[in-house]
Amino acid sequence: MAAPIYLDYNATTPIAPQVRSAMLPYLDDFFGNPSSSHWHGRQAKKAVERARAQVARLIGASTDEIIFTSGGSEANNLALKGVLDRYKPHEAEILISAIEHPAITEVCQALGQSGVRVVTVPVDVHGIVDLDALKAAITPRTRLISIMHANNEIGTIQPLSEISQIAKAEGILFHTDAAQSVGKVAVDVGALGVDLLSIAAHKFYGPKGVGALYCRRGVELLKQIHGAAHERNVRAGTENVMQIVGLGEACELAAQELDSRVSHAKRLRDLLWDDISEFSSEMKCNGHPQDRLPNTLSVTLPGIEVQTLLAELDTVAASAGAACHADEVTVSPTLLAIGLSEADALSTVRFSTGAFLTEEETKSASQEILQALRSIQPQSDTKSESQSQEDVELTRYTHGLGCACKLRPQALEKVLARIPQHIVSADALVGYESGDDAAAYRIQEDLCVVQSVDFFTPIVDSPFDFGRIAATNALSDLYAMGATPLFGLNIVGFPTKRLSLDVLEQILVGAAETAKQAEITILGGHTVEDLEPKFGMSVTGTCRPEFLWRNQGARSGDALLLTKPLGTGIITTAMKHGECSDAAREEAVAVMTELNKAASEIAREFSVHACTDITGFGLLGHLLEMMKASEATASLSFQNVPFLSAARELAEYGFVPGGTENNLDYVTPHVSFSESISPIDRFLLADAQTSGGLVFAVPQEQGSELLHRLNQNLTFGAAVIGEVQERQEAFISVI
Repeated sequence: MAAPIYLDYNATTPIAPQVRSAMLPYLDDFFGNPSSSHWHGRQAKKAVERARAQVARLIGASTDEIIFTSGGSEANNLALKGVLDRYKPHEAEILISAIEHPAITEVCQALGQSGVRVVTVPVDVHGIVDLDALKAAITPRTRLISIMHANNEIGTIQPLSEISQIAKAEGILFHTDAAQSVGKVAVDVGALGVDLLSIAAHKFYGPKGVGALYCRRGVELLKQIHGAAHERNVRAGTENVMQIVGLGEACELAAQELDSRVSHAKRLRDLLWDDISEFSSEMKCNGHPQDRLPNTLSVTLPGIEVQTLLAELDTVAASAGAACHADEVTVSPTLLAIGLSEADALSTVRFSTGAFLTEEETKSASQEILQALRSIQPQSDTKSESQSQEDVELTRYTHGLGCACKLRPQALEKVLARIPQHIVSADALVGYESGDDAAAYRIQEDLCVVQSVDFFTPIVDSPFDFGRIAATNALSDLYAMGATPLFGLNIVGFPTKRLSLDVLEQILVGAAETAKQAEITILGGHTVEDLEPKFGMSVTGTCRPEFLWRNQGARSGDALLLTKPLGTGIITTAMKHGECSDAAREEAVAVMTELNKAASEIAREFSVHACTDITGFGLLGHLLEMMKASEATASLSFQNVPFLSAARELAEYGFVPGGTENNLDYVTPHVSFSESISPIDRFLLADAQTSGGLVFAVPQEQGSELLHRLNQNLTFGAAVIGEVQERQEAFISVI
């Protein structure tokens, strides 16, 4: 694989070597507390004040007007809350633009909840604030205007000096979030006329976790972090000397290199645009044509889903303007504010250049971007070259993973509730009303047909393993109802413009291997062209009606048994990001490819009152369906629930799929968690599984024997995870 090319400098920048060198002595040698009066403290104090002077020089301020913070977000919080908290909420109002960063809008949302009025001012198609609308929005209650200097997505630079004149004429304080502009363009607080200005070091080759707030002399802020009298008695806490030194050095470098940085960033930005714009005449740049950051290129590519483009890129790092996951589309408010449609926002990508990017890298990135665009454009021919499973990393070709991509349960419930049922048959034994994943229909007195369908996007990179897992997952629905599968039909969505049909063949071979283990035949199927590979099966089986298992039927006193460990959603998310060990990957694949056949066959010898398999809605989601249908409460013992060995550690590192977060949001109102159950524990319980285990509700007196039999026959064993109780306020209790 070629060396990665970083085109995301607006997200963060690498630390400049000079900045790193300046910081290191304060990690080892000069470790004193700046508030101490001895030699060690004095060295630290001098370093802090030297950095304060460096920051002040860069933006044309005085040293006593610089307050160090933990970053741009804290600087914004201190500015907005520090000003507005001095007033009674019903007497305060703030004006912001429609394209502010969440570090402003989230603060305003919190202020609004306390009673402060927040007014959003529109922008034009280039992202420039409408000055007439700004003037018209001012009222006697307006205490503060906060307009960002440069937008992080489209790069538009606001006419701050004009806004300042409007604010001053009305006696209103004016703040700007300058996280994206400081170090990239000239910033002079006097010329801009601002009263408060926020800085983030990591946006211009300084360290993360440090920033500063310029606060003009005479502007009073209400303290937000209480403690000792650090930083003009506005921001308590012992100064982070090493980080502050890094910020100061980054400012010193920016002052020295600003002209060359501007020229370099603009040249590479324009070179990139000149190269990739040959793809289509319909491509367009967003942001102001002239008043724009020299490094920022926001491009709309009509007809191209940018998440698909980014997945296709091997080495180029960039950012999407919107994200589409399951039923939810998260679109940048900035793109909507400048008039882009949701479809165009989904087709918008941001590239941002910087000091360590070379012309050679930019040209290489251009070629890779063009190649990726051509491979996914609608007019592309079918990909014909052979690809072996060793050549393909399937998760690169999809946005989501496995069963985590299911629709949000709350959204699905709303849709299903609106569908009228005109035909009701007494022979329809199971439909979607009880939350079961398969349907059952009686075809004669002693026989019913059970049928299910399941398909999803790749959860592992190996096409063969993906086929095995998808088929195992589809069969699980029938095993969860006590049915015997008879045959299956393949369901295929495949991007023939991006992947060779050899890859599809490997997926189908994997599915056939699972079908052989299940002793069923695959009789055919259906295929469609798709932007992402998707695979699954429709499976048909039979069962005697009196032995049919459903979600409903769990009784008070029943033991709850789980047949597989949880955590596949977390593990596979880490896999997709290349952060999963081989051992963890192999364990997860082994779990997902183990059929629930043996567990189902053994349990048929017991009195199963209810059963469900654990897939996309996670343990809590599927158990909630069972308890709702059974009008009962499940009491879970967290320490008895089995998990994959690497699941907790990877969850703590942040590899939690969006589907898992959706699951937890959905079930939380119905679950009583003990105080000992941590946020990570809750994610583990709600983790979106693919081809997970079965949960049986059986009489307590049969639980031990069933557990013994299962553990004799299952690779990963089973566990009694709780019991069913009489209906309580919460459907699930976790202790």
